[in-house]
Amino acid sequence: MGAPSILIIRGASALPKFYQPVVDAVTKYGIDIQALHLPSVGLESREAKPGPPPTLQDDSVFIARHVASLADAGHDVTLVTHSYGGAPATESVRGLSKASRQEQGLDGGIVRIAYTTSLIPALGQPPCLTKLAERSFTEFPLEKGKLWAGRLVKHSGASCASPLTYSGYKDVPVSYLFCEGDHTIPPFIQQNGIDMIERETGKKVDITRIDSDHCPPLSHPELVIDWIVKLAETK
Repeated sequence: MGAPSILIIRGASALPKFYQPVVDAVTKYGIDIQALHLPSVGLESREAKPGPPPTLQDDSVFIARHVASLADAGHDVTLVTHSYGGAPATESVRGLSKASRQEQGLDGGIVRIAYTTSLIPALGQPPCLTKLAERSFTEFPLEKGKLWAGRLVKHSGASCASPLTYSGYKDVPVSYLFCEGDHTIPPFIQQNGIDMIERETGKKVDITRIDSDHCPPLSHPELVIDWIVKLAETK
């Protein structure tokens, strides 16, 4: 089987287009990749979506549906998360790891979670999201940072208050793109998440450290592209 399909699970308030330059570049390597627009993330018009505010579990079900579609077609899948996206992606692994599907006589499934400076709550805890745009684009001049912050859309507060009910990182290998200059999810919080995973799984997390703010797909796209391509080549 070739490289796994990549699903990018974006952060709060961020549209898939934030990752489009990375998606376009990775696609040139012949890798199947797409960035998902989570139910909790508002419309591009900056309006909230109609209906009840989506929860973390709504996002998880949405991710799982995309994974199942790829897996049913025989694809292995790597989840690449960013910021808030780490929480629903972790939840979505339930029953969809490659090992779990093999036990059911099915092909494909999730083979890895790759967190990019992500929120990884402990079981039963909510993501505890800090939405401070001014802290996210610190490598840009102030005016450009404000421009990107202005492109953020509404995000469901209910998703940030929903507790994690499944520790999906126990089911698959874990990688982590550690952003040393992140002011939104600072290094000590990133390390706490990594330490928790290693403590609960008894396995080492594959860590790549870069000197980046909270939004490496924008500030250091070449590093993110290289990391994702290497993930796709990892067996």
